Amino acid sequence: MKKPRWVIDKEQTKKAAAAETVWLFGLHAVRDALENPRRERLRLIVTRNAADKLAPAIAASGMEPEIADPRRFSAPLDPASVHQGAALEVRPLDWGGLADVALREGPGAPRLVLLDRVTDPHNVGAILRSAEVFGARAVIAPRHHSAPETGALAKSASGALERQPYLRVRNLADAIVALQGMGYLVLGLAGEADSDIETALEGRRDRPVALVLGAEGPGLRERTRESVDALVRIGFPGTFGSLNVSNAAAVALYASLR
Repeated sequence: MKKPRWVIDKEQTKKAAAAETVWLFGLHAVRDALENPRRERLRLIVTRNAADKLAPAIAASGMEPEIADPRRFSAPLDPASVHQGAALEVRPLDWGGLADVALREGPGAPRLVLLDRVTDPHNVGAILRSAEVFGARAVIAPRHHSAPETGALAKSASGALERQPYLRVRNLADAIVALQGMGYLVLGLAGEADSDIETALEGRRDRPVALVLGAEGPGLRERTRESVDALVRIGFPGTFGSLNVSNAAAVALYASLR
């Protein structure tokens, strides 16, 4: 019996994802990936100086590094990448499905960060760092129109990518509905909202909460706004009231927990 087209497409997508590799670069990102037992590591290129600095991590990983001339660094990186003499080819991390990260055990009330079309890898990397600091269960973004796992993202995350789940889902609105079914209160951040985060969570801080942030400029998409339980804003004492999305994520997480 011939397989339906959608089954073939799904299998091909899965196979392509399994074959995808990422080049991480920079001493911090490479060191943390070498020390992460969850990482599938393929190829390590380092200068002699970087190899000396990474010696314990390289020994622990069991990898045999390729020593490169710093004047002719052979890793296939963007010439503008600040690689510090270290590059590591890996496969993307597999954190499982939405329920795996949303329901995983952890200290404190569960928190998630959802990103609606945030495409800048530096912003996403910074958000992963904040999510790790404040104990969020995961950062979740749509598969399309979001920052993929890249070397630039890993470097901005300064190691957090290895420890903080970054899950990309097929459809963000569907993920919001699924989280609501798991007991999450889903709050979308919008500057024009009437209520601030602290007021919206009064008496409910022990509940699982997902905070949804949109791209700078366009903000949340209409379907995202319709899917969340409520729109909230960050309470500012001043009149300016605008933050970079990575700063807004850190402040929102802090406000949801304190």
